[in-house]
Amino acid sequence: MTSALDTAAAREAVATAWDTHILPALEAFIRIPAKSPAFDPDWARSGYLDAAVALAEDWCRRVAPPDARIEVVRLPGRTPLLWVDIPGTGPGEALLYGHLDKQPEAEGWDSDKGPWTPVREGDRLYGRGAADDGYALFASLQAVRLLHDQGVAHPRCMLLIECAEESGSPDLPAYLDHLANRLGRPGLVVCLDSGCADYERLWVTTSLRGMAAGDLSVEVLSQGVHSGDASGVVPSSFRIARALLERVEDAGTGRILPGELHADIPAERQDQAIKAADIIGDQLARKFPWAGDTGPLSDDPAELILNRTWRPWLEVIGADGLPASADAGNVLRPGTTLRLSLRLPPTVDGRAATQALGEVLTAQPPQNAQVRFRPGGAANGWNAPAFEGWLGDSLMAAANDWFGEQAVFMGEGGSIPLMNLLSERFPAARFLVTGVLGPGSNAHGPNEFLHLPMARRLTGVVAEALAAQSANA
Repeated sequence: MTSALDTAAAREAVATAWDTHILPALEAFIRIPAKSPAFDPDWARSGYLDAAVALAEDWCRRVAPPDARIEVVRLPGRTPLLWVDIPGTGPGEALLYGHLDKQPEAEGWDSDKGPWTPVREGDRLYGRGAADDGYALFASLQAVRLLHDQGVAHPRCMLLIECAEESGSPDLPAYLDHLANRLGRPGLVVCLDSGCADYERLWVTTSLRGMAAGDLSVEVLSQGVHSGDASGVVPSSFRIARALLERVEDAGTGRILPGELHADIPAERQDQAIKAADIIGDQLARKFPWAGDTGPLSDDPAELILNRTWRPWLEVIGADGLPASADAGNVLRPGTTLRLSLRLPPTVDGRAATQALGEVLTAQPPQNAQVRFRPGGAANGWNAPAFEGWLGDSLMAAANDWFGEQAVFMGEGGSIPLMNLLSERFPAARFLVTGVLGPGSNAHGPNEFLHLPMARRLTGVVAEALAAQSANA
């Protein structure tokens, strides 16, 4: 038993594995419209999630080391969970996470592509769910198999693959309770469901934002009336909604006003943002499909990184009470409802922020209008434990081995609610969160693709991290 990979042999083995059995399995996975329960409430009857789990289970039984325990766990009324338990050949325990449920189809796919049609173009595999994050199971288990085949000591490895992440992981706490006696005390948690700023280097996620969401409703009448008759007498529900939002957001800059929705940005995260900005330059701003001459909120890429990772920002993501322009008559509408999504700094409590948002919006409304705020879900962000020591050393070495570049540490703007859940469950664990969601990958949208070289390299990075954990346990 050795403690380190033969990197040259590992590269060849990873390439062979991806070409011979991972890619065919991923292509078959793309063909299954395994939408998350939030988008397919009748998932149990449609059977697509079960089909995805069956495909994954079959692949695991063919690829996992012979002594692996593989099981599909089913709790009543909940989506299935795939559990793979591989005994360690060295000390330590590691938990590797992934999910098999997918976002809905979305419109706008190229004519030769589609959400359920795998298409290979150069380094890209197009299709829904391959990058977000069906590949994670295959890369994670192949990493363990790589160590097994080379005789490199590795910790006990537990793969936890759920089927409701795109719905906010509502079933995961119950499964963590159910599996509590089997989970042990993992010293490393691996999650490959995050992003990268380019495909040329290893991007390690240091933080994720939380979220406060809800519907702001303003009612001024019991029914619509002629606007010529009522305007100037009856207040506009839209104007009142706009005035209420200005309590939360500076309309000129977008800055969020209530202090309790902000957090102090750690000095380490500020330094990491500056280093990442030196590499990214204007790529962060350029990746978005700007309309006309629209430009970013800052010309400083470090500020943009901190904006999207450690500062709160509000977006109105939906509205009711507003007819389509073609159907709009001269009516003073009785009410307006706006669906709000407020991204939060990683260390701000999502529930407390949602409550504070509701209190700010509903206190003493103009003209005593009927104002309600209906919370629509809260999520806590996540701030990674320190990387110093064996994990940081491993990531720097693996970045050089598999990318030929230094690793970059940077926060991400999205939310992965389970990361905070896993941090609470395993407070002593180190976390490796990274992923393939880079420029153009377009998870959740049309033409989602998996960047295959990136996925192969991450397979090697995970293997090195597992070996390092066991060597330092």
